[in-house]
Amino acid sequence: MTILGLNPDELAGCVGCGLCLPHCPTYRVTGLESASPRGRINAMRAVEGGAPISSEFTEILEACIQCRGCETACPSSVQYGHMAETAMVAIATRRSMYRRTVDRVLYRHVLPRHRVLVLGTWMLVLAQRLHIVPKRFGVPHISTSSLRRPLSADALPTVFLYTGCVMDVWQRDVHRAAMKVMQAMGASVGLPGDGGSCCGALHVHAGRRSDAQRLAMAVVASMPGEIPVVVDSAGCGAALKDYGRLLGTPEAMAFSARVRDFTEWVVETGLPKMVPSTKTIVVQDPCHLRHVQHVENSVRTAISASYRLLETDDDALCCGAGGIYSITHPEIARQVRDRKVAAIRAAAGSDEVTVASANPGCAMFLSAAGLDVRHPAELLAAVIEEEQ
Repeated sequence: MTILGLNPDELAGCVGCGLCLPHCPTYRVTGLESASPRGRINAMRAVEGGAPISSEFTEILEACIQCRGCETACPSSVQYGHMAETAMVAIATRRSMYRRTVDRVLYRHVLPRHRVLVLGTWMLVLAQRLHIVPKRFGVPHISTSSLRRPLSADALPTVFLYTGCVMDVWQRDVHRAAMKVMQAMGASVGLPGDGGSCCGALHVHAGRRSDAQRLAMAVVASMPGEIPVVVDSAGCGAALKDYGRLLGTPEAMAFSARVRDFTEWVVETGLPKMVPSTKTIVVQDPCHLRHVQHVENSVRTAISASYRLLETDDDALCCGAGGIYSITHPEIARQVRDRKVAAIRAAAGSDEVTVASANPGCAMFLSAAGLDVRHPAELLAAVIEEEQ
């Protein structure tokens, strides 16, 4: 058993060619070898060779946004994301007592507990109304009317919509838009049953694998059967599609095979009837949609039926959100976002731009920089609504 629990073959796969460097947001910002995928893999090799799991090593790994853009660029198909997630498990067990306590509260008693999350959100709404929540935190304006109204599932569903934890309370109207589109396409939309409110993606990134596995089993049980599971959050979708590897059971593998990103399902099912829009959209690819799910083209196919699309020239680099990364590493995240915002504005040719983003974290982080960001489900629901 290795110190970090890494697969030696995966670790040996990196030949240090450096082709990943231009695709790494933290390397682009800092220029530091230790902030590159190659540098982080070398740090993992050093620990496996006997070096301690020091605070320096911990920071090197934690400073990674885990965008996995390096995987798309790598000619050797090195699975950097799997290695980083595994190494984070060893790091998580060596954190300070204070940090472990904070993590336990967040990951065990807040995110997976929907009622606690709703209560905390109401407190956040009050803080927003009192103007004591800094805009740099990227918290969206939360609709109290939406928060009061839970989503309503259809009888005899033909497809599930996975709602998640934070997104269901902070961006529930995106779910409403997704359901509107799916119902317009003839689907009966079901919702997860008890226990399926958190996918465990943030837990995996934080090295809390056992917690993530427990949540994954609950999510699988919450949406039984064989009908598709549609996810309108790129990060959650990537997590659900990886349950087969995370749990390693036939049931989990069968479940993962049912999972589709929202736009992926829309394109596979057949686009709904829509009217043309005069609005121009700049497409922002969430990293877990592009580099993990590899279905970024479905966003373009779905919304290009009504909207004129523009592309950035930054090779779809990360926006810097990275789950809670913008909170734990705000300065690097801001610098990464500044580059993304500049690329978006350059593509639009003016300051007036609407951005399509299929991930809630990206949407919130870019909105905090002053951009008008809409989920593809909202864009599709708008043109369907105009037709009625």
